[in-house]
Amino acid sequence: MKLVWSVMVVLILLLQVRLWVGEGSYAQVWSMHKTLGEQRDENAVLAARNERLYAEVRNLRSGQDAIEERARTNLGLIREDETFFLVVKP
Repeated sequence: MKLVWSVMVVLILLLQVRLWVGEGSYAQVWSMHKTLGEQRDENAVLAARNERLYAEVRNLRSGQDAIEERARTNLGLIREDETFFLVVKP
């Protein structure tokens, strides 16, 4: 009878070791949950950036106003009938 109890105690201890240390252990699952949460946060940031880029592309495809605004702000272009004034701060 002592032998059966000894074998059962050893088996229980081996199962506990695997539960706390081995593959699929609590520590590994907790680490994966943490990594998953970080990845979801990063995905949310990237999805918001993608949505802004898609909106900008739709805006540029929709009409000339967006293209003209970009040319004015980024490239410093002006129309033929406009006068350009450059204000220099002393």
